[in-house]
Amino acid sequence: MTQTLELKFLNTKEKVVTITVDNPKTPVNPVLVNQVMDKIVSNNIFLTAGGPIVAKQGARLVGREVADINLG
Repeated sequence: MTQTLELKFLNTKEKVVTITVDNPKTPVNPVLVNQVMDKIVSNNIFLTAGGPIVAKQGARLVGREVADINLG
């Protein structure tokens, strides 16, 4: 199964900004994720169309299973 870690933030226009990490190391450490998100907010690392990121909104691990279908 393919997994993606989604880090969700709010910018100055209160729009959701999502940063994705493909194939994160599992199990995901919530304390570490929280610390990294805090650093992203406090260090103004990313500038979005709606301005800088100003707050954390949440994080989630998204899983997706892909299966090929034999057509003949």
